[in-house]
Amino acid sequence: MNTPVLTIEGVSKRFGSTVANDNISLTLAKGEIVALLGENGAGKTTLMSILFGHYVPDTGRILVDGAELPRGKPRAAIRAGVGMVHQHFSLAPNLTVLENVMTGTETLWSLRSQTGAARRKLMAIAERFGLKVDPDARLGDLSVGEQQRVEILKALYNDARILILDEPTAVLTQIETERLFATLREMATQGLSLIFISHKLDEVMATADRIVVLRGGKVEAERRATETNKAELAELMVGHRVTRPTREASTPGDIALEARDITVKIGDVERLKKISFHLRAGEILGIIGVSGNGQAALGQILSGTLARTSGELLLFGEPIDNPDVAEIIGAGIGRIPEDRNRDGAIGEMAIWENAVLERLPSFSKHGLVDRRAGMAFAQEIIDTFDVRGGSPASRTRLLSGGNMQKLILGRNLYERPRILVAAQPARGLDEGAVAAVHGRILEARRQGTAVLLISEDLDEVIALADRIQAIVGGKLSAPIDADEADARSLGLMMAGEWKSESEAGHAV
Repeated sequence: MNTPVLTIEGVSKRFGSTVANDNISLTLAKGEIVALLGENGAGKTTLMSILFGHYVPDTGRILVDGAELPRGKPRAAIRAGVGMVHQHFSLAPNLTVLENVMTGTETLWSLRSQTGAARRKLMAIAERFGLKVDPDARLGDLSVGEQQRVEILKALYNDARILILDEPTAVLTQIETERLFATLREMATQGLSLIFISHKLDEVMATADRIVVLRGGKVEAERRATETNKAELAELMVGHRVTRPTREASTPGDIALEARDITVKIGDVERLKKISFHLRAGEILGIIGVSGNGQAALGQILSGTLARTSGELLLFGEPIDNPDVAEIIGAGIGRIPEDRNRDGAIGEMAIWENAVLERLPSFSKHGLVDRRAGMAFAQEIIDTFDVRGGSPASRTRLLSGGNMQKLILGRNLYERPRILVAAQPARGLDEGAVAAVHGRILEARRQGTAVLLISEDLDEVIALADRIQAIVGGKLSAPIDADEADARSLGLMMAGEWKSESEAGHAV
């Protein structure tokens, strides 16, 4: 029997009292694609970080082609042929593609840069794997999908034979996702070995040869993709059957939020172009669109972090100027930002500090924050919203993505907001966490909260929204009833195919 290209033997890792990995063992064969599946916080990213040398395991070892890797040394992993594509890209936006790829490949003592040879090698790799790239393009000018392509090319440029991808489709469109997995399958055909971390059962079933499920830091199960199904995998991940909540029929109340011809211009670029919509109490309005079409600007306006250039915004019938964050919160608007790590929480602060961050006056006495009250509030959020992985005093960065999302959700929903702006609320979450987050949003709707749901996930919008509008090129389509929507019709809307041009930007 051939020696596996990669062997992980008995790896364990603790962070304080938290056991992230508990005696994990697995193998990877040449030309094989293995999916690493598990809940948020199951230990997937920690295990891959140990493999790549970012963390040192407490016990266990990593072998590549039968030879043990030095512990905690990423350069040794790279020299052994291990490449890693992180969920949050480690590239410099001000450098070109070629400069990013070459970074770290030449010593400080090199008399001259081998740019010409590097360019030829990069273009040969791009041609071999069908990864189209402009080596002279500035990275910051590329789309998210193109940036990820550069990350993969950089790993391949370093002669990676084993490629690790952490949540590779978390921020990709459906088309970009399909292209990525076609590329990964071609890589496997040419002899590369791949491990990808994912929460998305459809892509796991469609792409992986073998699936390893982690739960609570341990290997819970291992399955051939041809011998399992999504229902079994979801149950293996969380330990019980997972059922997503369903939207019930309801009668919306009065208009809570109305936008009239809102325009946002940043520099010479119009991010939003005279968009209009209304949102009623006890209703969920879904805004669907491919990333980069203006939905981020819309969420920022309604969160108090971006000023509109023109147009009118009304809260409960009263016009408001460009409000700041404090005014937005004071008006009873809860905010779930698109990027939880950048805009939702401060990783180095304690969980309790993030819990009270947006409501400091309620937790302050004589100008000093009441730590005891803040800790008690955080504990209530942890208990009520099932935030796992830490106590109120724990650093927020130690939470998994799903648990950080539940903390942000709990902070906003603990005292029912009048309006909730939820941008990509289930992005990067496992099946159990998705069900929990969706359940909380639907519960807020039942209690009368007006919910603006901004999402790129067609299934999510169809499941939660009462009405749906598409955003394309900074314009909004007319709304349609969610009960009349399906993936095909929404896909056409996202492509800008509306009934008439006059519908663009105006609600009916």
